[in-house]
Amino acid sequence: MDVENRLEVRYRKADMQEPVLISTPEGVDRFIDALLEGAEFHDAAHVLSTARPRVDIGFPDHELYVGVDGESSVGVLILSLPETGCLVSVGPPGSNGKNFYHVAEQPIELPSDSGIPIPLIREGVKEFLSSGGKLPGCIQWRPYGVDGEPVEDDDIWGGN
Repeated sequence: MDVENRLEVRYRKADMQEPVLISTPEGVDRFIDALLEGAEFHDAAHVLSTARPRVDIGFPDHELYVGVDGESSVGVLILSLPETGCLVSVGPPGSNGKNFYHVAEQPIELPSDSGIPIPLIREGVKEFLSSGGKLPGCIQWRPYGVDGEPVEDDDIWGGN
């Protein structure tokens, strides 16, 4: 795998300044396992691809959020790309294990019916890695919005 094609993963407070770098499918499995087994309010990750461009001021042009719920064995993906806008995974009605996930204790509210099985979460993140940060085709997506309402702005942290 290309050395420049890695994921920068932030899910614990310590990772906010120094992200975990992942370059293999096994690394993806390890960080998802860590989320599943982790402390309360550390059940989601902020993921960036080093293969994607940065905008003028050095910020990434994209964001992937990975949330997992070990109790219900489902998770949620949110992906924002300039070519697609902000998208969320599509699951069956009532599929969310919960409506809030947390990256290092910071909450992310998710729309209902966006939960998908953990194996599909793993597959989607691995595809995001192997494709250099492109939209994973193994996931069904819809525009991001809480319960069908459009997002008012591009800040999925809800102003936090």
